[in-house]
Amino acid sequence: MPSVIRQTPLDTATQHHAHDFHQIVIGLQGRAEFEIEGLGGAISALSGCIVPANHVHYYMGQGENRQLILDLPANAPSLTGYHHELSRLFDAPRFFALDKPLKHYLDFLLLEQASGQASLNTAQSDRLAATFLGCLHARLGGETPQPSMRRLDLVKLDHFIDSHLSSPITVADLAAQACLSEAHFRSRFREQTGLSPWQYVRRRRLEAARQLLAESRMPLSQIALHTGFAHQSALSHAFRSAYGCPPSQLRRAQPDSATALASNRLQHTT
Repeated sequence: MPSVIRQTPLDTATQHHAHDFHQIVIGLQGRAEFEIEGLGGAISALSGCIVPANHVHYYMGQGENRQLILDLPANAPSLTGYHHELSRLFDAPRFFALDKPLKHYLDFLLLEQASGQASLNTAQSDRLAATFLGCLHARLGGETPQPSMRRLDLVKLDHFIDSHLSSPITVADLAAQACLSEAHFRSRFREQTGLSPWQYVRRRRLEAARQLLAESRMPLSQIALHTGFAHQSALSHAFRSAYGCPPSQLRRAQPDSATALASNRLQHTT
């Protein structure tokens, strides 16, 4: 599949899917809600989100809306060869805002698209995408962290995450707890835990949901909202990915067996 740059409105009813290519979504008009594997947020004009390949994402446009979408296969020229470092943008989902230079580049990209009668050939799409991704990478992941022996306080971070499970949690939120820049925190966190911040937060959400399943009769829909999943189906999908079974199966099992099963599966997926 070649790289594709396109414009489209999003359905005002909640939809969800996953695909085997990466995606950048940038708001041009109106507002849209996204939830990407448990990470929730909104985009409006001149802000956007990163959707890594094979990540289930829920989305819903609000009123009159229009988005610019970059569909990027993993083997696209804009993500391979000389540009291979840009693929790190898709290590985890995240939300971003365009600064002034990127806004100007977006205007240029839209003019290029308009001059091609709303479609661009593959080579031109790859060149335009590579430039945009390079600029975005410089802003979101381009800092070189300075060496430091100080380890992150995971107990403090765990407390913050557990206290905000029902709300969106961003890397910026976690970095602020450690008094680090977002890029420095992201690098240090992966070195110390072997996980991206997004993977770690997702694991804490799943552990909290598993505990509620074992210790309460709270409906699955409430457990999903309490632990930061936008929908019951999002929680169910995350459970199947992590534990190999839906939440209802863990709830039907004996509490001890359910906990042992979930813990065993989690160890093999992290």
